[in-house]
Parts: sequence; C-alpha cells; structure tokens
Amino acid sequence: MRPQARVEARRRVRVRIRRKLRGSVERPRLAVYKSGRHIYAQLIDDHAGVTLAHASTLDANLKSGGAGPEAPGKATANVAGAKRVGQLLAERAKQKGVVRVVFDRGGYIYHGRVKALADAAREAGLEF
Repeated sequence: MRPQARVEARRRVRVRIRRKLRGSVERPRLAVYKSGRHIYAQLIDDHAGVTLAHASTLDANLKSGGAGPEAPGKATANVAGAKRVGQLLAERAKQKGVVRVVFDRGGYIYHGRVKALADAAREAGLEF
C-alpha cells in the first residue's frame, strides 16, 4: 500500500471511531498519536474543547530517562517508551482527579505500542 493511501485509510478509520467516542469532564477521551520517533497521549474534554493532561516521549523527565526504574534511558517510540508514557499520563490524570476515561486509539491497530500504552495506563489506575 502506498504511504499516502495508508495515511488516508487511517484517517477514515479515525473519523469512524470519533463518531462514536466523546470525552467529557467526568470521562475524558484518552487520544493516542504515534509518529516514527515518538508517541503522544492526551486526555481531552470534547464538550469544552480542552486538553486536561498530556504525556509523550518528548516530556523532559522521560527524555532524560528519569521516570521509571524498569526502563532507564531515553524514551523513544518503542514499546518501553509507550509504557512509560502510559504511566506518566495516568499519574497526571490522577492529579487532576480523573479515573475513568474513554480510549481513542486514533485509527491505529490495538497492538504493539498502542496496546502497551493502554495496558500501562490501566495498571497505573485508569479505568477503561
């Protein structure tokens, strides 16, 4: 499949998913985006159009390797980096008083990095 066709296919899937998912203050949407080098996650209140919390492999404490004893070193777009992003996002969500979320995989297959991020967020206390 051509790269442009792959991007277009993911966009169509993402639109189809977003028709069904809506984040609120009580249960924000946990949106995932991944690039070739990094992975990003944010909690979004779609009613107010506000991002409540975010985390990515570009965060200062993950970039320097300071968060998490199980994965020392620089966090990049691999499964270990995704786990660390999921843990960090769950910690930030708890600080904001958010426990329940709606998971938005962003058109990506629930496998590999996306699954690792979701599992780490669940283990750290988020419910979805």
